[in-house]
Amino acid sequence: MPDLREVAFGAQEGQPMGAWFHDWIAGRFTPPGGEPFAELRARAVAVINALLAPPPAPLIVAHGSFFRALRSAMGLPADVRTRNAAPLQCCPPEGEEAAWCLLTPEGEPLAADPL
Repeated sequence: MPDLREVAFGAQEGQPMGAWFHDWIAGRFTPPGGEPFAELRARAVAVINALLAPPPAPLIVAHGSFFRALRSAMGLPADVRTRNAAPLQCCPPEGEEAAWCLLTPEGEPLAADPL
């Protein structure tokens, strides 16, 4: 699905993540020619909602920034790094919980490393 593509960082494409990256997630900066984080988040939520409509639950493979946008939409911290190729189960909130949870294959809550 085209909306599962990775974000375009424009002028920052291929450059190391630095202070600009935190500002991009916070919505204070978008690299020239890049996709704003808010647009990535809206695109990520829309494509995931479309994938979740028909059962069974899909397996989704995506890049880090795409997953950061999903974390933001789930009410979880977006500016953290998770391991590459880490299988995670995304569990919607239950009852009065405000945020989703992310579980490892062993059923343990995900411990994410800060960026």
